[in-house]
Amino acid sequence: MQFTLNGKPFDFDGDPDTPLLWVIRDAAALTGTKYGCGIGACGACTVHLEGEATRSCVLPVSAVAGRSITTIEGLSPDISHPVQQAWIKKDVPQCGYCQSGMVMAVAALLEQHPHPTDAQIDQAVTNLCRCATYHRIREAVHVAANS
Repeated sequence: MQFTLNGKPFDFDGDPDTPLLWVIRDAAALTGTKYGCGIGACGACTVHLEGEATRSCVLPVSAVAGRSITTIEGLSPDISHPVQQAWIKKDVPQCGYCQSGMVMAVAALLEQHPHPTDAQIDQAVTNLCRCATYHRIREAVHVAANS
């Protein structure tokens, strides 16, 4: 099965029912995408599928054949993406575990809504943060939107 991963062709010769998360982490050795809950609820595994925020732990790799996937490693080569810069500026992470998925969800949101309202942020960014840095996340979203 072939798909594009971070702008490069990728071949996976395994079980087509394997969750995309494990293909990314194990077969592609990209560990920025995290395993959190395994049921698509927490968002730690969020990647972009054709630019749309998608939970990779519940998506079989067969569903991405011929399509394009971007992980946190593919968002920018040097942490220069506006969302990543806003995260640094607002000191968002505490433990950091959920943050790659959170950043990916916000980057997808800003592609659709360059200046989102708080209601749009709440609707689009449903990722969970056990450290409860939600106030800093919201501030960082607005910083990224204005950069």
